[in-house]
Amino acid sequence: MGTQASPRGRNPRGQGDRLRAEIIDATLGLLDELGDDQALSMRAVARAVGTAATSVYLHFADRDALVLATLRHCHDDLMRAADEAAAGSDDPAEQLRARVLVLGTWSRRHPGLYRVMHESAVNRRPETAFRSEVADSTTAAVRRCMDAGVAPAGDAQLVALDLRAAVHGAVALRLSQPQLDWPPLTAQIDRFLTRLVGLPAR
Repeated sequence: MGTQASPRGRNPRGQGDRLRAEIIDATLGLLDELGDDQALSMRAVARAVGTAATSVYLHFADRDALVLATLRHCHDDLMRAADEAAAGSDDPAEQLRARVLVLGTWSRRHPGLYRVMHESAVNRRPETAFRSEVADSTTAAVRRCMDAGVAPAGDAQLVALDLRAAVHGAVALRLSQPQLDWPPLTAQIDRFLTRLVGLPAR
């Protein structure tokens, strides 16, 4: 991350999409390293890709546009991973657990991206409406647990919000206070699922 790539030749006709993907990949690495989109520069991204800054501007009008596209890409990958994890079981409780574990463990592995995804001013722009997909999918998973009788009936949206707040709090506190003797995140998430959603204790 943050290292300068070897200069690249001009992309052959029709390979602009590949350059765009490389720019987003480089931006993902830099944002995870920096933890602050305001510290990102288009020139640094160009260096990481091994291209000229003007080539980056051909794909993204400004830094905010690049950050927005990168967050969308990151969000889509995260949602895909959560969906795949949930698909590994027919049990609604296990599906919810798998989904939440993916979101929690990803945040711990990518603290810089986690900060940008939740603290960047770009997130207040209407183009980031895609972020509601995490809330919607968690609510749907909680509702399936209630419908199946493995969790008490209630307001699925409110329960999902409590669950997400607890998981994000657990991750954020680990990042800000790493010196504390934290329990395993998996065990903590299991307690959240029992106490907040009402799933049976594991």
